[in-house]
Amino acid sequence: MQGIEAEILQRLFALQDFKYKEFQSKLLPTLDPDTVIGVRTPTLRRLAREYAAHTASGTYLQSLPHRYYEENNLHALILCTRRDYARVMDEVEAFLPFVDNWATCDMLRPPVFQQHRAELLTHLPRWLASSHVYTVRFGVGMLLSYFLDEAFAPEQLALVAALRTEEYYINTAIAWYFATALAKQYDAAIPYLRERRLALWTHNKTVQKAIESYRIAPEQKAYLRTLRIKNG
Repeated sequence: MQGIEAEILQRLFALQDFKYKEFQSKLLPTLDPDTVIGVRTPTLRRLAREYAAHTASGTYLQSLPHRYYEENNLHALILCTRRDYARVMDEVEAFLPFVDNWATCDMLRPPVFQQHRAELLTHLPRWLASSHVYTVRFGVGMLLSYFLDEAFAPEQLALVAALRTEEYYINTAIAWYFATALAKQYDAAIPYLRERRLALWTHNKTVQKAIESYRIAPEQKAYLRTLRIKNG
């Protein structure tokens, strides 16, 4: 390792907070704790803004795979600073196979995608059909982040509802998506619960998340409580 990779890793370890490392490791059960340095997200965001302007940032983005969780997060955050859609898409596609946890996945929300939703939509079926857990989760996250407001179309709900998996981090993303859809597109989303179109666990998790949401009206929450499915 040399150049910008070594420089960034040295700076990350200089910012290490051992108590935060212990706390963060508990939230990331799929990761080896030895790959978590313990750097807080606001600090990573500041570093990302700094390195986004660095002439060697492209070299860093090509240096995959990274060993440490914070290196992956910094990578995601640098991508979020970029404004060239085609370049960001290429870099996201290169990075997704190496995303290995829910937090890095959910941090990867490039704002430039919001201005290119028609193009973004063409990538979603392939991401949702991926065998890689966090690529699927990323695809669901894109629909949640960029397609539940003015770009919403009812068939997008069907894309997510069609997912069937035992993967926890995909199923939690599906529930999060449908709970948000209930807050933003209630009339279109509620039939998926009323007609039990989701897998049992995902159905009940959606109800739970929706009931916990401050964006859903009390009378809607009351109705959602009646839609819980009892196991067995």
